[in-house]
Amino acid sequence: MGYLIALLVVILAFLGAPVFTLIGAGSIYLFAGAQIDSSAVIVEMLRLASLPALIAIPLFTFSGYMLAESKAPQRMLALAEALFGTLPGGLAIVALFTTALFTAFTGASGVTIIALGGLLYPMLSKQGYPEKFTLGLLTTTGSLGLLFPPSLPIILYGIVAKIDIDKLFKAGLLPGALLLAVLSVYAFFTARKAGVKRIPFSFAALKKAARDIIWELPLPFVIIGGIYAGLFTASEAASVMAAYVLVTEVFIYKDLDLFRDIPRVAVKSMLLVGAIFMVLGTALGFTNYIIDAQIPDRIFAWLHAFVSSKVLFLILLNAFLLVINMIEIFSAIIIVVPIIVPVAAQYGIDPVHLGIIFLLNLEIGYMTPPLGLNLFLSSSRFNAKLPTLYRATLPFMLILLGMLALVTYLPALSLIGG
Repeated sequence: MGYLIALLVVILAFLGAPVFTLIGAGSIYLFAGAQIDSSAVIVEMLRLASLPALIAIPLFTFSGYMLAESKAPQRMLALAEALFGTLPGGLAIVALFTTALFTAFTGASGVTIIALGGLLYPMLSKQGYPEKFTLGLLTTTGSLGLLFPPSLPIILYGIVAKIDIDKLFKAGLLPGALLLAVLSVYAFFTARKAGVKRIPFSFAALKKAARDIIWELPLPFVIIGGIYAGLFTASEAASVMAAYVLVTEVFIYKDLDLFRDIPRVAVKSMLLVGAIFMVLGTALGFTNYIIDAQIPDRIFAWLHAFVSSKVLFLILLNAFLLVINMIEIFSAIIIVVPIIVPVAAQYGIDPVHLGIIFLLNLEIGYMTPPLGLNLFLSSSRFNAKLPTLYRATLPFMLILLGMLALVTYLPALSLIGG
């Protein structure tokens, strides 16, 4: 009977049934089979509502959507181009850092490709960057900021794994910065090989760009700096950011109208948040069953019989995470994390270190053929065929996989800030 139920769930998933209904129904069925009242699932929804860190998700998401709907992306690009465009490969490096920052604030890869990709693609093409490099760069940059605060996947991972979110924010800084540095070096040599001309430095352009973005410029320093300095928690940072962005975009820049645009942005952002909360609430009930049934212990016992080496376990874990994160991102965090955290702990892997491994796999999963979300978004946004994007992203994927190996086998990169 259990196998039939599992098969039915898989069929319904492929037919497009909402994930939360499948998880919730599956949890109720499993608890009923164990003769435990189904209220065990509902209790987790109530517990979820009382988590202090939960408020950070809607506030950061709302802030990110306001930034995306305003003219902030254009102002960010103008300043970055004025500062770094004169360097060899400067515009590509500008694209890397701008999109990483934007993804960190919006938490959604699709928003970055749609909002910034359309601006950067003609700029990179006009300056002479190879088409293949441009497509690969913009497809990759859609998920580069996931290791930096206030990234939504970091917050979700912390809630599900029951880890201090501020520790995860600090742990992701060095690996994220190193990844951007390596990609910048690749962009530098690509631009030099292609004979890309530098953008002449203009003090007037820099002055104008700085003046235009003067009110938004402090935002990353206040939010990211405040978290790292311990001035406020992730939840407090979310409140500060939401208030600051609202005042800046509505009353100072007037890019958004308080009565016409803000309600629309709020509804749009909360649709995403609501979907996440529905899955999160039912998945935590499912997690209770996993713990009660001692499934992680059983998995470890089975694995340990064949995989006694921590190194081999990490190789298998990365392969598993790449596949899972390619298929379904938020569900992967919510469902898979409660299983792998206790198993990895028995192999002596720090849960914070595991979090950075997971999140870096998430970045790569966005661009992994054939189902990576960035590939489909780029295909639509830049009118490029998927096989073309597969080839274009290959060099970038190799760089990300190299960084994944470093982060996996050098835990100090993740734990040095903790």
